[in-house]
Amino acid sequence: MHILVTGGAGYIGSHTCILLIEAGYDVIVFDNFSNASKESIKRVEKIVGEEITLIEGDIRNRDDLHNVFNMYKIDAVIHFAGLKAVGESVEKPLKYYDNNIHGTIVLCEVMAEHHCKSIVFSSSATVYGDPHTTPIKENFPLSATNPYGRSKLFIEEMLRDLYISDNAWKVVLLRYFNPVGAHTSGTIGEDPYGIPNNLMPFIAQTAVGTREYLSVFGDDYDTHDGTGVRDYLHVMDLADGHVKALDKINNFNEVITINLGTGTGYSVLDMVKAFEKASGKQVPYKIAPRRAGDIAKCFADATYAKEILGWEATRSIDEMCQDSWRWQSNNPNGYKKED
Repeated sequence: MHILVTGGAGYIGSHTCILLIEAGYDVIVFDNFSNASKESIKRVEKIVGEEITLIEGDIRNRDDLHNVFNMYKIDAVIHFAGLKAVGESVEKPLKYYDNNIHGTIVLCEVMAEHHCKSIVFSSSATVYGDPHTTPIKENFPLSATNPYGRSKLFIEEMLRDLYISDNAWKVVLLRYFNPVGAHTSGTIGEDPYGIPNNLMPFIAQTAVGTREYLSVFGDDYDTHDGTGVRDYLHVMDLADGHVKALDKINNFNEVITINLGTGTGYSVLDMVKAFEKASGKQVPYKIAPRRAGDIAKCFADATYAKEILGWEATRSIDEMCQDSWRWQSNNPNGYKKED
């Protein structure tokens, strides 16, 4: 089967490509490299021992997509491509709606024209907004506290409507929580451009000395230590969830929505302590004001994923931090942005 992986050179996409290839899928990576490096795919090729088809293009560009579908008979799409920084989305909402929502519309239209109607969508726990209780189940009310989250929520609704209009579509919506960690080889990992928006690369860059200190946004939340609590999930466990969703996509006769998380919440300071233990380095931090759109607690009830996909997270917080440190210490400047 030929699988088109949009955003496949990014953090989650590149790790998923490894497991897809190991599972016997033929992978075509499609990326515009706005927040990714071609070097990541070169390193994936070294890990898997084979060449990967890599096509540069933008999901908003209909011609770019048609070219891919004309060259290959695509059987299914794993759709990672999208902007993902909560803070930036508050500052530049139209950029997020254009890239994430408009891009997905164009992608689905081109897929339909080429009779490819199977899609695994990279959604997010942000669609739950500020949940009234935790752990979060898939049937909780949906809302969003920022434009990034709303873009994911709108895309979910679009895909549900698309299925209602044409039951030939196979749609799996994977709502995942906070991916961290790296491939155990330390060869690939998270390499954000500019100042990181996610916690783990900020911690890792501070530990390795690239950054002076970690900014902890808020210490007055209603949590055990006042800092925000999240469900941190090893990126390789998350990648495995995508492969399992693809394996079973033809079994589903409805739009399937699945949480991917560990079911355990850790605070920012919990993660700092775990990383210090894994790295043997001190991670200096300063308390900063809360960020717009952030919430106090967010962690999953992941029982449905085990029931329907046979999937569960297996890697511990220590493994997440050890693998992150291995990646960061081996690659203090990330992929070096040489391409």
